[in-house]
Amino acid sequence: MTRIDAKFAALKAEGKKAFVAYVMAGDPDYDNSLELVKGLPGAGVDVIELGQPFTDPMADGPTIQLAGQRALEAGQTLERTLEMVRAFRETDDTTPIVLMGYYNPIYNRGVETFLADAKAAGIDGLIVVDLPPEEDEELCIPAQAAGMNFIRLATPTTDDKRLPKVLQNTSGFVYYVSITGITGAAAAEAADVGPEVARIKAKTDLPVIVGFGIRTPESAESIASVADGCVVGSAIVAAQAEGKPASEVLAFVKSLADGAHRA
Repeated sequence: MTRIDAKFAALKAEGKKAFVAYVMAGDPDYDNSLELVKGLPGAGVDVIELGQPFTDPMADGPTIQLAGQRALEAGQTLERTLEMVRAFRETDDTTPIVLMGYYNPIYNRGVETFLADAKAAGIDGLIVVDLPPEEDEELCIPAQAAGMNFIRLATPTTDDKRLPKVLQNTSGFVYYVSITGITGAAAAEAADVGPEVARIKAKTDLPVIVGFGIRTPESAESIASVADGCVVGSAIVAAQAEGKPASEVLAFVKSLADGAHRA
């Protein structure tokens, strides 16, 4: 059982929905980023989704693209992200961390080396958006053999024919993308999301967490009420991009987490 599996089992036992927060590793620099990440559990975050900056982030909107550029310009690398996770684990051995990114940096490091290093650092799961299920032998299956969850995204265009393939080797949770398009593009609506979550849950026992288009405590509560939890990314990254101190960003994160936990 991974930390992700344990966290969702504990939340289910408490009758609570999950709040997942996405932040970009190394934005605006290593020290400020680490301070924010270390503060997330105290702000009510159940699972941390840690973005690995990449030069061609095809699934991300302008807010997260710019965060990735800032991180790269400040010297963030895959090795520094693993270093950040190791530093986090010095004081927190329970909060799950999912590394979200693209395959190129992993491929360059070598899959076997990357998985050994990531596991040793304390990463619990991976979201790699540019590897479809047809490429599961490449990373997904080795990751699960190494003891990490591989989290797959389902979208409004994932029809009933495609869904079983998407779910086939997924573990940890299913990430349902509430809107078509890139991150931060539109607002998620519970009325649209609810039936889609139900359709996915009819095919899997995994928790279904909804992301994209959630920016306020009210929308976090609304979306979490029709799913097993929600993810907020762009709104948190945008708050950080305004130059607010970590304490202010974390206060905003806590308001979002409180919203999800009210659902």
